[in-house]
Amino acid sequence: MTTPPDTPDHELLRQTHAGRADAFTALYRRHQGPLFRYALMRCGASDTAADVVQEAFMGLLTRRFGFDPLRGQLQHFLFGVVRKLILKLEEARRRQVALPEPDEDGELELDLPCDGAGPLTRLLDNETAEHVRRALALLPAHYRDVVILYELHDLSYLEIAAVCQVDIGTVRSRLSRGRAALAKRLKAHAPDCLVN
Repeated sequence: MTTPPDTPDHELLRQTHAGRADAFTALYRRHQGPLFRYALMRCGASDTAADVVQEAFMGLLTRRFGFDPLRGQLQHFLFGVVRKLILKLEEARRRQVALPEPDEDGELELDLPCDGAGPLTRLLDNETAEHVRRALALLPAHYRDVVILYELHDLSYLEIAAVCQVDIGTVRSRLSRGRAALAKRLKAHAPDCLVN
């Protein structure tokens, strides 16, 4: 049985929980791309982004993450799940910062971040886009979430408020401050004619 392309998300989810693999496939195809792009811009690593998106869908499939269609759209719910999973990973990484082991001479060898061509660099091969990505990665997480969801995913203030679990005024404030901080970081990379 094939699922019609215009089937609403809540119906696809109901069918998925009833055991229909085609319904889950339709849900996955509909939402995986935007979720992956958000996760990639949010955490900067394609492997981590893929893992987070997979965990979000597995949680949806197993009902670990309880979606209520009366409380909003599935896409917004999934953005919120991905956001929380990334925040959880970031917190775990902050707690598990390991000190480097000394070499034979007793010297510490520090692994400095390299600017080598990773998956995201290959994806964003445009130099300006790379500067934007780097500047975005330096924003505090609460600003980064709002800027990515608004600018790259065209979510409304109300939708972002639901995803981030804050009020609309906070979304407006974070978007304004996030844009200002991003503009400040990008000012050094902008051509003179574009900088006001």
